[in-house]
Amino acid sequence: MAPESRFDNEETHANIADPDVYVRGVPHRTFQRLRDEAPVSWWDEADGSGFWAIARYDDIVYASHNSKIFSSSRGIRLEQMTDEELLARRSMMEMDPPEHTTYRRIVQPPFSHREVSAAESGIRLLARSVIEDVRGDECFDFVDAIARKLPMRMLGKMLGIPDEDGPWLVKQGDALIGNTDPEFTTHPVGLVDTDAYRLMPFRSPVSSTLFAYAEEQASLRRAHPGDDVISMLLKPKRDGEPLSEHEFKNFFTLLVAAGNDTTRYTMAAGMLALIEHPEQMANLREDPSLLASATEEILRWGTVTMHFRRTALVDTELAGSRIRQGDKVLLWFISGDYDERQFRDPFRFDIRRSPNDHLAFGLKSPHKCIGEHLARVEIRVLLEELLPRLAGVGLNGPVERLRSNFIAGIKHLPLKVQWA
Repeated sequence: MAPESRFDNEETHANIADPDVYVRGVPHRTFQRLRDEAPVSWWDEADGSGFWAIARYDDIVYASHNSKIFSSSRGIRLEQMTDEELLARRSMMEMDPPEHTTYRRIVQPPFSHREVSAAESGIRLLARSVIEDVRGDECFDFVDAIARKLPMRMLGKMLGIPDEDGPWLVKQGDALIGNTDPEFTTHPVGLVDTDAYRLMPFRSPVSSTLFAYAEEQASLRRAHPGDDVISMLLKPKRDGEPLSEHEFKNFFTLLVAAGNDTTRYTMAAGMLALIEHPEQMANLREDPSLLASATEEILRWGTVTMHFRRTALVDTELAGSRIRQGDKVLLWFISGDYDERQFRDPFRFDIRRSPNDHLAFGLKSPHKCIGEHLARVEIRVLLEELLPRLAGVGLNGPVERLRSNFIAGIKHLPLKVQWA
């Protein structure tokens, strides 16, 4: 079944590597054409290099689970880094098992299902507070007023930072994740020369600012350790060695970048989907037991992290295409989550969808999102607290999307509401 016309970007031959394409929305028709005609396709890049685009669900899952063939060690984004750049910017994301597993265990405990479940009452209080801050306003930007604030406050609590630092920290994270969008950074990659920052995470000047902040926070924890994530990062690994100062800074920067934006953008995608599908919103209001499955469908529908890159370690073949050692391979999760071979009627937003083994968190791959449990609870709790307080909700202006080929982000979602 072809994508319905409600999708903003109807291009069938879009350049999927061009960040400007996604300002008009995800080019779902292009990805569908690739799934049908060229599930593993080669794309040339302006610098003379290129990459393989993996479009079908099963092929994405296969590559995600075979790190000895498809490695993360050369980077997870499209950018081709030199050895010097890779060493300077390396984090857990640029590691394969078993090294990746060792680093993952350092920060895993507070993000476990058990710990997040125990924190749900606190998350609910934060959600209520965020909603009360805007309650009474008839018109507001859902992203700025709600979706940005809940993950920001929760991340701050987990990091153990002062509440007043939260908005500043999120602004720095926006500049990292949104490093190709002029609204979020003074140095958008691809639009201005960023060579001076090539050794900094995300090729961004704000990384040095975050490094300085991380140093301050580390100094405070060494003097007075706590049970927060920063204190956890400073503890020795299982081999007895602590993270180096540089490893700690890169790890901290990764948490700031990944710990807020993806959940925020998923919340925005979910709210827009419910507005565009009023019958689904009505069903959710009538039967709150659907919130768990609705959360999963929102995650699939948004698939905020659109792709991860891998690099072929050996010559191999996938879906009939010969991939050479050293080739860049992009796993397009946003395409896999709309694959008709895996999801029945995938272009239908269905809060009752079951099964729903989406790729929004990486399924069960070694790089499965460490914050998946937290994100699920934040999304579900926000809907539980927000929907009963709304008598009506609709758009109050154009939806604005992030300029990025990496993150599918709704950065502005103007709403007009009637409060119950």
